[in-house]
Amino acid sequence: MFRVEEVEVEERTMSACKNQDPRIHGIQTKIRVVPNFPKPGIMFQDITTLLLDPKAFKDTVDLFVERYKGKNISVVAGVEARGFIFGPPIALAIGAKFVPLRKPRKLPGKVISEEYVLEYGKDCLEMHIGAVEPGDRALVVDDLIATGGTLCAAMKLLERVGAEVVECACVIELPDLKGRERLNGKPLYILVETH
Repeated sequence: MFRVEEVEVEERTMSACKNQDPRIHGIQTKIRVVPNFPKPGIMFQDITTLLLDPKAFKDTVDLFVERYKGKNISVVAGVEARGFIFGPPIALAIGAKFVPLRKPRKLPGKVISEEYVLEYGKDCLEMHIGAVEPGDRALVVDDLIATGGTLCAAMKLLERVGAEVVECACVIELPDLKGRERLNGKPLYILVETH
């Protein structure tokens, strides 16, 4: 019985939408779904409409800050491009540095890279060498997890330089695509699930 209760508590804490925080509904209603973008069959979750609402945008950042403040996170790694929107304010609020994980040939210095497969193609993430140091405690931030390929690539980049990835945080999860399963047990915190 204790183990079941422990798992239920853990599952609730991994998703704000399951905690029924009253701010979640406001966030969820501001996310627009764009059919057939960027390819036919993709239902694109557009957070730009969320950004147009200052309260919903602030609530989104606040929910993440509340979770990570005091967790001794030294680096917030934001995945291009929408991780650049949420990552910096989270990093500032919790006293961590922000490290951008960029698409190829966007960073001017020496980089390490990691290729990955998306739900609609292939891509690559790069990070400046020296931006993250061994022993850094990292949080990976993106707007959405679908198949999990992008977050896996981000975690691999950080772990290759000796960082400990504490958790991944996304505004939206598409649970039907089972991206959480690809994270090999790494904790994932999300605000909104969409099917």
